[in-house]
Amino acid sequence: MRPTKYLLLLFLLAICVSACHFRTGASASVNGQTELTDSSIQTRPYPLSSNFKVLADTLWLHQLPFTDSVPVTCDDELVVAEFAIHPEDSADSVWVKVARDQATIGWIQEKTLLENIVPVDPISQCIHWFSSSRALAFFSILGIFFLWTVYRAVSKKQIKLIWVNDIDSIFPITLSWLLAAAATLYNSLQQFAPHTWECYYYNPSLNPFEQTFLLSLFLLCLWLIALVGIAMLDDLFHQTTLEVAFFYLLGLASCCIFLYIFFTYIWIYAAYLCFAAYTIWCIQRLRNAACYPYACGACGAKMKNKGICPHCGALNK
Repeated sequence: MRPTKYLLLLFLLAICVSACHFRTGASASVNGQTELTDSSIQTRPYPLSSNFKVLADTLWLHQLPFTDSVPVTCDDELVVAEFAIHPEDSADSVWVKVARDQATIGWIQEKTLLENIVPVDPISQCIHWFSSSRALAFFSILGIFFLWTVYRAVSKKQIKLIWVNDIDSIFPITLSWLLAAAATLYNSLQQFAPHTWECYYYNPSLNPFEQTFLLSLFLLCLWLIALVGIAMLDDLFHQTTLEVAFFYLLGLASCCIFLYIFFTYIWIYAAYLCFAAYTIWCIQRLRNAACYPYACGACGAKMKNKGICPHCGALNK
């Protein structure tokens, strides 16, 4: 294992990510845009010409003078053409003019629109998926598999598992710490800078160097998670068989999901305390992982205790 290899990879990723920036463009040409002067419109998290994909089965667009309406259906793409303020509307004073094509144009209340669309950008769609109920169902299924994995570990006692019977690597603990840090930062964004996260959702970017401080830290954590994950896979497949690696990754994914849910939904100040405690625990585990007082007499592999070598199976007394 050569750490310099992963540092070089991180450097190359930093160069690549500085050029990665997604912006939504117009997918339809619409006439009749008006100059906006109202400050509440100018500060919308999404600009004119933003592209959205419809999630609802049917969404109705009202046509002036609001006596007729046209439908758009699921997976149709809409482009934002104009904003308008209707102070007399008690339900939602902000109306948005959107278009699917030249023949399908109409107005809709902003609240109704945002509840039934998702930006076409793949980053925004990924964020939407993680925030949806489908993701929670996926996490529940993965949790069931994790319980089955624990049962297999108890019955056969032949499995590697993070926090219990970990592999000889610093990367799994580091990966779990980075995910806990990212979840805590996400919780902080939701609590202290929701408008920043909303703007990022509609105008996403993979470049952490052009964001606000808190959002930059969050994106850096995501990039480090990707890098450390690659390094961990390299270590894992060099130490274990394919079957053991599969169940280890299943358990690791379940633990990371638990950390994500815990640090995301817990009260923010309690999350800070728990994250500090988890950081101290991770540092202690990493220090202990570096302690190998013994070496196998057959293959020379490092060993924490006397007995059967986990690498070659030789008995060391």
